[in-house]
Amino acid sequence: MIIDLISDTVTRPTKGMMDAMMNAKVGDDVFKMDPTVNELQEKAARLFGMEDALFFPSGTMANQTAIKLHTQPGDKLFCDKWAHVYNYEGGGAAFNSGVTCSLIDGNRGMFTAEQLKKSVAGRSDIHVPYSRLVCMENTTNKGGGACWDFTELEKIKEVCKENHLAYHLDGARLFNALVAKNETAKQYGQLFDTISICLSKGLGAPIGSILLGSKEHIAKALRIRKLLGGAMRQVGFLAAAGIYALENQVERLAEDHQKAQLIGAVLSSCNYVTKVEEIETNIIIFYVDEKVGDMNFINKMKAKNILLTPMGDGKIRIVTHHDFTDVMLEKLLLELKNF
Repeated sequence: MIIDLISDTVTRPTKGMMDAMMNAKVGDDVFKMDPTVNELQEKAARLFGMEDALFFPSGTMANQTAIKLHTQPGDKLFCDKWAHVYNYEGGGAAFNSGVTCSLIDGNRGMFTAEQLKKSVAGRSDIHVPYSRLVCMENTTNKGGGACWDFTELEKIKEVCKENHLAYHLDGARLFNALVAKNETAKQYGQLFDTISICLSKGLGAPIGSILLGSKEHIAKALRIRKLLGGAMRQVGFLAAAGIYALENQVERLAEDHQKAQLIGAVLSSCNYVTKVEEIETNIIIFYVDEKVGDMNFINKMKAKNILLTPMGDGKIRIVTHHDFTDVMLEKLLLELKNF
């Protein structure tokens, strides 16, 4: 038995999801003739109360498309220093859109409206880039699955309005935040100009993300997706997995969160663990004693068929997901206690 806790991207489709995929009605999505893709996009737009949506093969492509549609080469976007769009998308903001990133020193991947105000303030002459966009991430990946305070997000929106900045949300794990904070998708749809959501993480689809926005934004995004090589044909087989995920896999995210809490409690009781970050959703980040060493710990757990992720600076990450069973949880907790 291999216990893979590297990410929530390692999940495999459930039987119900596979049945939905195999029975999907498909067409050529490049010509907007795939009925299942159209259904997924319409469903997502209704869920968030936004005008339109577009299916993408990856969250990175959805985020990079959003950056490109809100900016011009030479512009500047603002994001936290730990943001996925800056750290883990291959330098795409610079490569695809020709924009620079102004990094804000937040806490666990989250900054405040006051910090954004200070970052935006200052000279605006020909020597500096135009400020165009603010990119948020909820939950924060590098911040250990932390959830933004919605009131702070509203305050940041006001700063965006005052400074004519577009407002994009990288919502790769947004549904984890919605479940943990008892919030609604429509709250976010009313707040942001564009939102990307990932179907292949906690929701368990094999592939796919969705970009949401106005009809004008999505019409532009359709062209950018084509330019980035993201136009797809009979992709309804994959869209069917996304529909199934939205209809069946959201509420069960609470189970992943509960398992994460149990793991965190055991880690906190282990004398070789020096710190466990606050756990809000399905990501656990912890540190082990220097005498143990993070890579030594990871390798020894790997020898027991338990796969974990090094995050740098001595951090180790565990991510729970729907393929992580109760039996696996018991095995993991036993190995952590006996290490």
